[in-house]
Amino acid sequence: MTTSTSKLKQMAAERAVEQIQSGMVVGLGTGSTALFAIQRLASLLASSLLKDIVAIPSSVRSRDEAVKLGIPLTGFDTHPIVDITIDGADEVDPALNLIKGGGGALLREKIVAQASTRLVVIVDSGKLVSHLGETFPLPVEVVSFGWETQLSFLQDLGAKVSLRRTDQGEPLITDQHNLILDCDFGPIRQMAALNQALNQRAGIVEHGLFLGMADEVIVASPQGITQLTASGSSS
Repeated sequence: MTTSTSKLKQMAAERAVEQIQSGMVVGLGTGSTALFAIQRLASLLASSLLKDIVAIPSSVRSRDEAVKLGIPLTGFDTHPIVDITIDGADEVDPALNLIKGGGGALLREKIVAQASTRLVVIVDSGKLVSHLGETFPLPVEVVSFGWETQLSFLQDLGAKVSLRRTDQGEPLITDQHNLILDCDFGPIRQMAALNQALNQRAGIVEHGLFLGMADEVIVASPQGITQLTASGSSS
């Protein structure tokens, strides 16, 4: 019997939540895989297996889910350091570099990740690639003013670029009221150079390259759970 992708995501999420201890500040990721982690955390809090947890959500959607499930929330003004963040990814390469942003929350996700002592990424095995960009376009968040100039800039860098739209065909607006350009570079061979070029461009708010940020990636496959670490070890 084939294990569904949804079940694999749940397996990875629940393994990651095992690393949360009472008293921690927890970063809540965004997306379908992170949702399983939020639900599991809420269950452990409700049963008092975990106590004194406060969380910082990386999107309005995650915030709303946490509020609905009774997870206490906090902010960086009170807790500037996050003990552990659990989040998904759209692609993971062998060095644990990531593409994120399929859910549109890449800016807040990167802010939460940067503030975290530990970033644990949860994926199903279909997200593993040899090079970032093989299967998923790179999301780039841009301000609405002059966004067309960013499109031209990204095309000049070699990408096929499309403005992300809602199911209704309207431009998607992020939680921070920006736009997202999805950029198909194909396999990205010069990640550091692309990262630098995007970081230096006025009007580009953030992008979905998360390089050297993941401490651990938990991968669920039909064969079971594999835990990959930044040091190169696996279990």
